[in-house]
Amino acid sequence: MLVRYALPFVIALLVAFPVFAQEGIQAEDYYKTVFVSDTQISPDGNLVAFTRTTIEEEDNSRHREVWMQKLRDGQPDGEPFRFTDPSVQSSSPQWSPDGEVLAIQSRRGDDPNAIRFIRVTAPGGEAFQLEGVDRSPVWSPDGETIAFVREPKTDEERPERAGWIAPDAITATVDSSRFDGRVITHMNYKRDGRSSWLPHPSVQEKRQLHVVSSEGGEPEMLTDLDFHVRGVTWSPDGERIYFAGDPEEDDEYNRDLTTNLYVIDVATGEYTQLLSDMEGSQTSPEISPDGEYLAFTQTRERGAQRNVMRVALDGDGRTTGDPQNLTEEWDLQPGGLHWTADGSHIRWSALTRGDAHLFEVPAEGGTIRQVTEGERRLSSISTTHDGDWLAYTATDATTPAEVFISRADGSDEVRLTGFNDEWLAERTVQPAEQILWTVEDGTEIEGWVVKPANYEEGSSYPMVLKIHGGPHSAYGNTWFQTFHALSAKDMFVFYPNPRGSSAYGHDFMYATMGQWGKMDEEDFMTGVDAVLEAYPDIDPNRIGVSGGSYGGYMTNWLTARFPDRFAAAVTSRSISNWESMYGVSDAQGLMEFEFFGYPWEQRDLYRDLSPLSYVEHVEAPTLIIHSEEDYRTPMPEGEQWFMSLKKREVPVEFVRYPRSSHGLSRTGEPWLLVDRMERLTSWFDYWLSDDVPRAERD
Repeated sequence: MLVRYALPFVIALLVAFPVFAQEGIQAEDYYKTVFVSDTQISPDGNLVAFTRTTIEEEDNSRHREVWMQKLRDGQPDGEPFRFTDPSVQSSSPQWSPDGEVLAIQSRRGDDPNAIRFIRVTAPGGEAFQLEGVDRSPVWSPDGETIAFVREPKTDEERPERAGWIAPDAITATVDSSRFDGRVITHMNYKRDGRSSWLPHPSVQEKRQLHVVSSEGGEPEMLTDLDFHVRGVTWSPDGERIYFAGDPEEDDEYNRDLTTNLYVIDVATGEYTQLLSDMEGSQTSPEISPDGEYLAFTQTRERGAQRNVMRVALDGDGRTTGDPQNLTEEWDLQPGGLHWTADGSHIRWSALTRGDAHLFEVPAEGGTIRQVTEGERRLSSISTTHDGDWLAYTATDATTPAEVFISRADGSDEVRLTGFNDEWLAERTVQPAEQILWTVEDGTEIEGWVVKPANYEEGSSYPMVLKIHGGPHSAYGNTWFQTFHALSAKDMFVFYPNPRGSSAYGHDFMYATMGQWGKMDEEDFMTGVDAVLEAYPDIDPNRIGVSGGSYGGYMTNWLTARFPDRFAAAVTSRSISNWESMYGVSDAQGLMEFEFFGYPWEQRDLYRDLSPLSYVEHVEAPTLIIHSEEDYRTPMPEGEQWFMSLKKREVPVEFVRYPRSSHGLSRTGEPWLLVDRMERLTSWFDYWLSDDVPRAERD
């Protein structure tokens, strides 16, 4: 096994932290954290609007406001300032083409219309509504018309419980007015993040394309389709609108990718499906500035590489000729597309190893170039009308996201905000140190190590192995408060990207198909060995393991498969039994694809890859964390693991969080999110401590 490790990286723009001993990151520091998102630079480059989110601890809530930063020749002109009313929630700024109006989402009182507009003639201003606009606006290039997508408006009042009883149900009831349950005949009746059950798809109104004057008025519904309209973009001349939609979205047995692209004539309402002979899904339509080309992303089938495509348009805005694959030799996953202002390049963001950056390719094809640089992750990228300046958020391993601007080529970067600098200056935050090692088949694996906050060479420390979810996601150079909270408890933290992770190429990402756990257990265990070799101050007898979702599955798996290696575990929103998981999750398609069929077709594989098949070997004291409204990896998965460990007299605690979905650790109620972090760190602090007698740990 080849092991290589690098010195800590520290980006030049980071805050210089004091070197004397001080307190590390605490769970309750989450309440102090300021989050930025939705960066939107004005068309002329004189202002950057963004959403600033703070935590209201007493109210157990998040408060969102739209803030502004004035710019002068690419430099900040003064300090960032609040632009919207602090007494209400505001977010998601969007500029009009002339930069004189800013649209925001801001629900106020009982008004169901959360879309408001502000004239940007002075700091602040009175928000107003436009008649007929009640969804996120998409302005035409000349600013005269607004397109948006919403359900059709009808004069008929929909029954309060429409769709609770499936329209094709056979059973009857004595008194329907008393029945407050559900009669379900469709598989897609629940979705994680939705606290209520979904109605039968046949009674759901589909979101249709509407247009209205930018001065407001009665909107015109342009489409009347049997599927949702999404991904709306205008042609440069404003005569046509392009959009995406999946006509098979309500077919519960459809396992193919069937999203198509369409174009509609705004004046006549006539629409046409584009690229009707093309396999798979086509998404993210974007028209070149001269209106002569359509760029889009295409995925042939589930698990196939997503590619950036370009095709010519004729005078009527229809595609002509064969699409050109611009990323055929590029192995990462492109995000949303946009053209450069001069139409010479197509750009997108993508994960690349531990980072997220902006990429571009010449419009006619050629070498793909990474535009932005650094050991960090960029997101929410926007550009000026002339394409000269970019605005975005950036985060790294020691800093929450802040707002930046740079020139279009990534040069002359300036950090615009430092909302978290003050409280971080009072904390000891260790940088992440990269470590690389090679597994038996020659594949290189990447990970990172964070030392204890007040590390002293020669002392003995425990370590926690953290495992990401997905499995097709990736850790990297971004802020993870939990890692630093564990560091503050005098622990090393090791977080790797094993095979199955995204950001390392298509083959790497799908290497674990049909081998979840069986293949990547090697990556984790050899990674632990690599870290122990590189950091001799880690006590090999005090190693913990923790993760959520797929990371929770692997936590269960590793403690069952390698009982002598782990002294404690924390498993969150985990999977213990793939057969039961298949029946209760909202993600059956993932299992059918990754495990090559249904449970009754691949019974031995589903069972062989289930941690419950090996639970009799588990010895590690385990904290189980699960959300009661998790429909991705539902509660029975945690219950089965708890009952099995309890019957075997393994030390175990089971924490169930109410009002919480699969995303508790990211978007859950602040009180519950902070409580979860404290329970996780305190569990490891107890079981990985030198003070715990070996007999009790065993």
